[in-house]
Amino acid sequence: MKQEFQTEFPQEIQSVFYHKEKNGMESSVINFYIEFKNPLSANIKLEKIYFHNQESPVQEITPKDFKSSFLQSNKEEDFIMDSNPAKEYGNKTPVILKSKFDLKLNEAVLEYKQDNKTQFFKITNLKEKPLR
Repeated sequence: MKQEFQTEFPQEIQSVFYHKEKNGMESSVINFYIEFKNPLSANIKLEKIYFHNQESPVQEITPKDFKSSFLQSNKEEDFIMDSNPAKEYGNKTPVILKSKFDLKLNEAVLEYKQDNKTQFFKITNLKEKPLR
C-alpha cells in the first residue's frame, strides 16, 4: 500500500532528533524526540513513529515535546549447522520485519491524526544527538 506523505506538517516543528542509550549488554534503546515551537493544536494527535524498520507509539512529555522509544536487540542467535539436518531441528526461523515504509537510516515517518483523518509526514535528515 503506497502512502501519501504530507509535504508540510500543519504546525511548526522546532527540532527532531534521536539518541541511543545502552540498555545492558544485549540491547539498546533509541529515544526519538519531536519538539514543537508552540503547544500542539487540539485537533492534531500524534500516533506513531516509523523508524529503523520499527514502529512505536508517540508519548507526550509536555504539550510541546513528544517522545517515542525503540528497543534494539544486539543479541545474535546461534544457529546449529550440520551435515545431518536432524541436528539443525532446534534452530529458530529468523524473523524479518518488513517496514510499512521504505526509509533510509536518517528518515522517519510520523503518523498523526488531524481532525480524525490519518496523515503521514516524512521526516528527513535526522540527526543523532549524543547523550549529555
